[in-house]
Amino acid sequence: MKSELTELPLDQVRTLLAVVDEGTFDAAAAALHVTPSAVSQRVKALEQRTGRVLLVRTKPVRPTESGAVVVRFARQLARLERDARAELGMSGAGEATQVSIAVNADSLATWFLAALTRVPEEPQLCFELRREDESRTAMLLREGLVMAAVTSSPDPVAGCSVRPLGRMRYLAAASPQFAERHLGGSLGDALTRAPVMSFDRSDDLEDAFVRRLRHSRTGASALRHYVPTSEGFLSAVVAGLGWGLIPQVQAEPLLEAGRLVHLAQDRPLDVPLYWQQWKLDSPALAAVTEAVTRAAAEALRG
Repeated sequence: MKSELTELPLDQVRTLLAVVDEGTFDAAAAALHVTPSAVSQRVKALEQRTGRVLLVRTKPVRPTESGAVVVRFARQLARLERDARAELGMSGAGEATQVSIAVNADSLATWFLAALTRVPEEPQLCFELRREDESRTAMLLREGLVMAAVTSSPDPVAGCSVRPLGRMRYLAAASPQFAERHLGGSLGDALTRAPVMSFDRSDDLEDAFVRRLRHSRTGASALRHYVPTSEGFLSAVVAGLGWGLIPQVQAEPLLEAGRLVHLAQDRPLDVPLYWQQWKLDSPALAAVTEAVTRAAAEALRG
């Protein structure tokens, strides 16, 4: 009896995943071709078996912290099943393997897409990229929403392996007109007052730069513009809306052309990046990992 209670029945695990993916019990029932009552009973049985609440019954439903563990297991199980079917020749003709990856915007805009072009054409893969800040991509791994992630965290998510990719170098820059208008006198003091660009409200990069520059806890100015794309962020700095930290590979051509000026040429900011992935013996994931790590070794600082 104890052994039976500690097992995770696959039909119940797959049902929980369907509820999370579809958002409601009714939608999951339609996807699974069963009744909503059967879906509800399976989820309740799984919660009783694990002794934990696995779902927050909102619309759409959300997995609890324990539910995220089961959802991640369900996705890994589905990945292994697809790989096994492919190796046995049971996949449908032309059926591609989907690989979901979380990646930060600056990597996506600079080196990451080139890395994916290095993935061999066989087996055929389709990529689902989820753009997220490098400090939060690991969260998507933890929730089981992606198989791999470019992240700034060296601490592996449970069930994942981690390897260093390198460091992305950022340069503090502004348009010449902006620098002349806002950045006279002490740079450290000026940056606490001058308008600044941020990617979103969780972006701490410019604040970290100012704190390091001033050797204090004071960050960048509260006068800030939010632009949530790497290309848009760069365009806003060039246009003179604010100063910002730009990936070196994007900044250098504009610095050479005089459209941007260095604010602290001897004070670049390096952000370490890591590749975290599920610990699965998956040919598709292995091929992507090989391509990404090779490209990162060429594009990032060692």
